[in-house]
Amino acid sequence: MKIQGYWLASGILGVTRSIIRKVAASGADAIVTKSVGLSPRKGHHGPIITHSHGGLLNAVGLTNPGIDNFAEEMGNLHEFNVPIVLSIFGNTIEEASAVAERAVHLNPDAIELNLSCPHAQIGQIAHDPNMTFEFVSTVKDIVDCPLFAKITPNASDYVSVGIAAEEAGADAVVAINTLRAMKIDIYQKRPVLGNLVGGLSGPPVFPIAVRCVYDLSGALSIPIIGVGGVTSWMDAVEMHLAGASAIQIGTALLQGTDVFTKIKNGVARYLDEQGFKSVQDIIGAAWRSRNGH
Repeated sequence: MKIQGYWLASGILGVTRSIIRKVAASGADAIVTKSVGLSPRKGHHGPIITHSHGGLLNAVGLTNPGIDNFAEEMGNLHEFNVPIVLSIFGNTIEEASAVAERAVHLNPDAIELNLSCPHAQIGQIAHDPNMTFEFVSTVKDIVDCPLFAKITPNASDYVSVGIAAEEAGADAVVAINTLRAMKIDIYQKRPVLGNLVGGLSGPPVFPIAVRCVYDLSGALSIPIIGVGGVTSWMDAVEMHLAGASAIQIGTALLQGTDVFTKIKNGVARYLDEQGFKSVQDIIGAAWRSRNGH
């Protein structure tokens, strides 16, 4: 699978065949499914989502039907005519292994290993390079397709976590997941979300995502898949300049599913105006400029 273009991010719409088919027809270059675990999971008590400062704050809690039920719903992933990246998670290495063993039977184009949901138990994995290495290396030995490790900006040293994922055999690093955040109702005088803390996504996290992609770009030799607050073609260009080979889009789908086409058309115009032949010419250009190349 080529790591390029503009993809549907995990957790946004990638939950049923009909929705995936609609997103595929809208111009997405690849689709990442909602994260799926070993067993059905109800997630957190509501409220599970709210808005804050131009972004979304969610504490869904990795709600999912479990890998076996998900496989029954999805059927043949290659009927969608776009690459399908299956997002999986496990609270333990044993769980992650069991999910991966079942996931390979769906023949996805790639697997995204979610190590970093900030409002679930797995959120601690990507804080620890050693734990990240163990999860990634174990799953890598099981799967026969590209494996992407999704890491968190909440870690104190996310670059070391990214390096650990690469050394463990990850084919790419996905940066970033949502940020731990909270909203308090000033009249009820209590947190809005049922889980108290949720994950912030959308425009407010974009500068943080750019920083993380930029830092990782200088340390890793594998591709970086950028995600976090990209809503326009200008955001996409900036993310590419920071070092992202491909970009995932999530919260921006509130604008409509045509956001993929709008971003692709805008990036194409930028490349033409700036005299570049392809996106490859600008990936990591901010690093090259800094170092005089």
